Amino acid sequence: MQRFNLPAYPSLEKHVPAGEWQQRQELAGLYRVIARFGWDDLVFTHISSRVPDTDHHFLINPYGLMFEEITASSLIKVNLKGEPLTATPFPVNPAGFVIHSALHEARPDANCVIHTHSRAGVAVSAQAGGLLPISQQVSVVLPQVAYHDYEGIAVNDDEKARLQADLGTRNCLILRNHGLLTVGDTIANAFLLHYLLETSAQIQIQAQAGGELRLIGQSIIDHT
Repeated sequence: MQRFNLPAYPSLEKHVPAGEWQQRQELAGLYRVIARFGWDDLVFTHISSRVPDTDHHFLINPYGLMFEEITASSLIKVNLKGEPLTATPFPVNPAGFVIHSALHEARPDANCVIHTHSRAGVAVSAQAGGLLPISQQVSVVLPQVAYHDYEGIAVNDDEKARLQADLGTRNCLILRNHGLLTVGDTIANAFLLHYLLETSAQIQIQAQAGGELRLIGQSIIDHT
């Protein structure tokens, strides 16, 4: 889908450090990969990455752009207060800032955070039993999965502490009645985890349409 009413914004290629520009390119590419897989939800989900050589600056999508419209220069650099650190004609999504800043702050190793509202992800997040041990894909991610109960649209700062506590040291978070989230030390590793988590959710929803499920034993999960 092409739109013709987007605000103009300049290229930042020559105006940010080389490491940041590389991170911007990789993150913008990931937005388009997520869109290609069909895991995006118009303008309502987010991917963020920590800016290299900074403690608490990160890049996140501007509110109002579709994932396939994200470019390296349209990404907004913000601090933990949600304040833009580069000139931008776009606003920051408050919900994206609450979730992502909470996890970047608590987890110095979480250099990339991916959050999606895919159909399969939301469907599994709404199931009382959560993610079930029924596939090889899920056996890889299940030991890393934690859960966070739904508290409404994430715009309140007091939810940050609960998000941080629920994720803990794990790298996958199922947001109940909401969607999926993964963190990684690199953009590539966060994506790989998200791919496995999303694929596990898709397999579960499809398998549940076919009758009784055969579960993988806990001993197998523990040694995968």
